Amino acid sequence: MATDKAFKVGIIIGSRRVVRVGPQIASFVHDIIKNAEEKAASPRRTVTFDVVDLKAVDLPFFDEPGIPQRIQSADGYAHEHTRAWSRRVAALDAFVFVTPQRNWSFPAELKNALDFLFHEWAGKPAMIVSYGGHGGHQCAEQLRAVLRAMRVRVTEKSVGFAFPDPDFRTKCFNGQELGLDASNDAGPWAAQRSEVVSAWDELVKALEEGPESKA
Repeated sequence: MATDKAFKVGIIIGSRRVVRVGPQIASFVHDIIKNAEEKAASPRRTVTFDVVDLKAVDLPFFDEPGIPQRIQSADGYAHEHTRAWSRRVAALDAFVFVTPQRNWSFPAELKNALDFLFHEWAGKPAMIVSYGGHGGHQCAEQLRAVLRAMRVRVTEKSVGFAFPDPDFRTKCFNGQELGLDASNDAGPWAAQRSEVVSAWDELVKALEEGPESKA
């Protein structure tokens, strides 16, 4: 049977901290989702992924003279770094935000990356995966509010990875190897893999329903 739909999903690493574990956690989430897609093996869709590391994107602090909500295409931005960012986000059909919690909120660099654009985000589904000492639920709720203001269709289900013990927390703070393995039933956060899959299933359902109007 021919594939009916093809989707491209961005896995967005929301931290640019010099010492960080965001890429490890994003890779863990990515692997869980890929495993779920392989098990689903739907002949009616294919999903590809773009891992978007905000540290590599390296946007400056917002420097556009125009208001993003009034700009309809990449050509409308003043700076090439914004045009490149616009094209990359516009090419995505949905987003998985992987973000740490900082002082009960999400990182300034993630807010900055969001604020550069508007229509490139609007109408598309997204899910939130947060992490922190207590799971990052406060930052997830703040991010949810911001995304909804930008007309992003945020899943009701989210995932919060709490640091399980002081040693693990120290590894996170120092950017050390965490030993995350999506295939290991005894590994860190193994019990929460089903939460990732459940949120992903909700996102896929929204994807298959099609984009909402941006009006």
